[in-house]
Amino acid sequence: MANVTLTIDGQKVTVPEGTTILKAAEKAGVKIPTLCFLEHVGLRHIKHDVGACRVCVVEVEGKKDFVSSCNTPVEEGMVVRTHTPKVIAARKLNLEMMLSDHHLDCPTCPKNGICELQAICAELNVRQIRPQGEKKDFPIDDSSPSIVRNPNKCIVCQRCITACKVLQTVDALELYGNGFDAVVRPKGGLPLIETQCVACGQCALVCPTAAIVEKDDTWKVWEAIADPKKHVVVQTAPATHVTIGEAFGLPVGTDITGKMVAALKRLGFDAVFDTNWSADLTIMEEGYELIHRIKNGGVLPQFTSCSPGWIKFIEEFYPDLIPHVSTCKSPQQMLGPIAKTYYAEKKGINPEDIFVVSVMPCTAKKYEAARPEMNAASKYWNNPNITRDVDVVLTSRELIRMIREAGIDFASLPDEPYDPIMGEGTGAAQIFGATGGVMEAALRTAYEVVTGKTLPKLDFEDVRGMKDIKEASVNMNGVTVKVLVAHSLGAARQLMDKVRAGELKDYHFIEIMACPGGCIGGGGQPIPTTVEERENRIKGIYERDKKLKIRKSHENPEIQAIYREFLKEPLGHKSHQLLHTHYTPRGKK
Repeated sequence: MANVTLTIDGQKVTVPEGTTILKAAEKAGVKIPTLCFLEHVGLRHIKHDVGACRVCVVEVEGKKDFVSSCNTPVEEGMVVRTHTPKVIAARKLNLEMMLSDHHLDCPTCPKNGICELQAICAELNVRQIRPQGEKKDFPIDDSSPSIVRNPNKCIVCQRCITACKVLQTVDALELYGNGFDAVVRPKGGLPLIETQCVACGQCALVCPTAAIVEKDDTWKVWEAIADPKKHVVVQTAPATHVTIGEAFGLPVGTDITGKMVAALKRLGFDAVFDTNWSADLTIMEEGYELIHRIKNGGVLPQFTSCSPGWIKFIEEFYPDLIPHVSTCKSPQQMLGPIAKTYYAEKKGINPEDIFVVSVMPCTAKKYEAARPEMNAASKYWNNPNITRDVDVVLTSRELIRMIREAGIDFASLPDEPYDPIMGEGTGAAQIFGATGGVMEAALRTAYEVVTGKTLPKLDFEDVRGMKDIKEASVNMNGVTVKVLVAHSLGAARQLMDKVRAGELKDYHFIEIMACPGGCIGGGGQPIPTTVEERENRIKGIYERDKKLKIRKSHENPEIQAIYREFLKEPLGHKSHQLLHTHYTPRGKK
């Protein structure tokens, strides 16, 4: 590729042909402000550069109009000026135009403090709004249990469309209308719940304002904690162990497990459990299910089912492949019914009084908990007064808000341990938080169960990292078990098309995570969640795995106890009653 030399703010810079002015300026040490531009949308190779906001405009000598630097390629001999008075005035006017019809309720806005529109106005010293126009008055869409859309705060940057259509290939959103009436909405103008949206929340992660946010359920939890009749338990997902601290000034990827437990106890929860415990339980059930399918000619490859966004995706787009999906519930939905049966019995608590809260990295977990079939404890006791298996799901962002509301100095908290019975998790469970982790955890157990030998090398590094699709194999008593891992639904779609075409018949197990990087990049995680943040969080996940004394699910003593005292055996009667589920074909083949 040929090089191009141009001049930016008086500096000569040489870059490869095809480079944008924005990237060339970066090389020259010149920062051009951006708003709608995203260099990587979840994965490094997905870029959003529609040039919609016009905040990155620059002057190019010889051109009559300003050009958007994010999507204009450099030319040989080009002379660019990035901060002349005219350029600065144009950027400010573009922002003022956005603000002129924006609902300026910043103090009560869900994105107050993390709003990119707010931040760029401060950065560019916008001090007035000269154009004054009619305010938008679209209805707010709260039809989804996971996500709330407020189109009045939409600046039509279309980042959400790229996340939904290009990254996730769900394509549930569209740009509708022109000029003042332009807005991003669900396809066909339907309520979000009636579309093929999978509730993954990647749109919310990239939205620069509060046009798309998670549904806030914090008040339900405050009320439950304050109710003396309720025994309120909380579980924390593996990915939250390395992400919550970011919001309190700790380095990205810091292991804050002990501080998070301490914070939850100070908030008033009666018991604090670890979803890592039920991740180990998932491995026991899912590992034995895989072994059963291999030995008995079951449907292969088996798909792991921990990601509710992925489950909704396969129900919508590949319903004919549902028989491949493991019947095991996710760890969240395993801990819920166990809390209202096994834990209730051991502690002598009326299961009607137990209120289960989850802290998850994921907006789709709210949707999962609300699924009508997720009431196994009620069926187990034949008692309609027992509520949902999981009563409320909080995202990482909601827990952060609760900790702030309570005035807790998170960074100064001492480390405290989880409560017993469902509080011990292994390293295998911890790595559920990263792409490839469920697969690796399953292999650690499946190998030792099948062969009766100790796994010679615990780390399956081939399934780690941010590559879209990864694969590995391991020999188990003469059978070469082949596995695949994909993260992001765009990568999942590639694999599903191959499965449907019969091209992956010699593979045994496929892990899909809906979000790039796995749960550490979930739609409910702290904002920003960039590719760099995802990579640092993954690093934190594996560091914590190495620190833990027990790193295989089947060696977890609390898991051994529940099988000895209650479940009896993996895939047994009680397991099927409480820990397994079914799925619903929803869309077209």
